[in-house]
Amino acid sequence: MKRRFLPALALCAIFAPYLSLAQAQDYPNRPVSFIVPYSPGGLPDTVARIVAQKLTERMKQGVVVENKPGGNGVVAHQTLMSRPTDGYSFIVSDGSMLSITPQINKAAKYAVGQDLQAVSLIARSPLFLVAHPKTGIKTLKDFVAQVKKNPGAYTYGSSGIGSTHHLTMEAMKSDLGLFLTHVPFRGSSQSVPALVGGQVDFLFAALPSMLGFMKNGQVTILASNDAKRSALVPDVPSIAEVIPQFDFSVTVGVLARSGTPPELMKRVSEEIAQVVKMPDVMEKLLAAGIEPVGGGADTYRKAIELENSAMSKAGKHARLSAE
Repeated sequence: MKRRFLPALALCAIFAPYLSLAQAQDYPNRPVSFIVPYSPGGLPDTVARIVAQKLTERMKQGVVVENKPGGNGVVAHQTLMSRPTDGYSFIVSDGSMLSITPQINKAAKYAVGQDLQAVSLIARSPLFLVAHPKTGIKTLKDFVAQVKKNPGAYTYGSSGIGSTHHLTMEAMKSDLGLFLTHVPFRGSSQSVPALVGGQVDFLFAALPSMLGFMKNGQVTILASNDAKRSALVPDVPSIAEVIPQFDFSVTVGVLARSGTPPELMKRVSEEIAQVVKMPDVMEKLLAAGIEPVGGGADTYRKAIELENSAMSKAGKHARLSAE
């Protein structure tokens, strides 16, 4: 019986590469899903929709954005794991889902390189340290001096415990020996109005949500959490100018379920790389306060590793624990 199957197995081995090539050439022949772990309007959702529109045009098949919020990525991950590994479902996420959620949620039993595979790095977005005018603080230097001089006198808001906004400030507090009181909110839709209304003194926030308030004199932008000055506002200093190698900017990329055919992941990665280079795509991303990057699987894996290291350190300082 075993001998009877040997020729068939040999033929499968011989023709497997050709079958994979044919599969890649025929791909996609139906709509592709981009699963986003958050509600519409957030950073990953904005990036996913801009890229999906162009991918639809290039690949001649619809690329559909599915919002699956819940558990800061847990629901989206469960959705992906319920789908076949056929290259028709991907997650578009920021580093929060990959580096922070496993620290604070026991249900987040996923990791890049295990059940998730990096496909493509699309963009990165810095957050900005913003002050309410009542503080009288107008520069990063003033911020450090005044907070050190008055420990515990100031408050800062965030979009939630364990968010990038929260951990960026915790890392800054640790490195500079600062003490501020944390006031967590349920998302930026609550934390931004709280800062503008003077309920908190400081906040890390995305640039688009703050530009209008800055122009009206309702807030003061002090610094970015990027490793270098942002091209979006080059006059605003980076925290790295005070804390060397400080970088808590948020990356956004595409991941697939482990077991997805490598040639299909490569095809999607190559298509995304071309899309990110398009002038109109770059313009839309920059207008949303997002810096287009573009990079393959290796580039994205390295970015995730760096983000994991930074977030893990900040999480320990903030005494985060899985629940």
